[in-house]
Amino acid sequence: MLLCLQNLCSPEEVGQLRQLAEESDYADGRKTAGWAAREVKRNEQVEAGPRIDTIRTLVRRALDRHPLFNSFAQPKAITRMLVSRYTAGMEYGRHVDDALMGGRRVDLSFTLFLSDPHTYEGGELIMEGIEGETEIKLAPGEAVIYPTASLHRVAEVTRGERLAVVGWVRSLVRRPDQREILFDLDQVCRSLFEKSGKTDELDVLLKTKSNLLRQWAED
Repeated sequence: MLLCLQNLCSPEEVGQLRQLAEESDYADGRKTAGWAAREVKRNEQVEAGPRIDTIRTLVRRALDRHPLFNSFAQPKAITRMLVSRYTAGMEYGRHVDDALMGGRRVDLSFTLFLSDPHTYEGGELIMEGIEGETEIKLAPGEAVIYPTASLHRVAEVTRGERLAVVGWVRSLVRRPDQREILFDLDQVCRSLFEKSGKTDELDVLLKTKSNLLRQWAED
């Protein structure tokens, strides 16, 4: 299951992130890829330094305040974040992200788009699933979050420049089916509250959601 997050960052925040990214130094993206993914990775990534630290801080704040992200991911930690740049001829072939980063398990990956999709061609994030492929190309400030275990790729950019922040999340809830149950319950509870306010039935649903989280969470 994947989820698109609208309005993760405001236009002003996107502008700030883009400026920081454009002022940064870049290195070959293969430096951070695993031994197999390195064979199909052709992009650039921002080097370590104060600008990438500021970018990470801004994106963490945006994620922390986004209710859908917190409901969907049940985040324990954001383990890593990178800024990737693709120009004409660059792509990232079919791969799966590492299960461990910095010695810690990662459960979810996200891509925050920073470039206007009309300014570049190609560069779609393509997810593979049992129902086929899903192509994702979002507006600046929007993000998609998906299971780290998913096979995916970034299509070749044929014109322009694709800038994005990519990151990985360790969830309090390891199993994706359990996270989906908690997410569905949370969305139903919020919808019922908006329609009818706090009711006895809603209290029972909230108790059930809390008890499932207590049972499944790894704190």
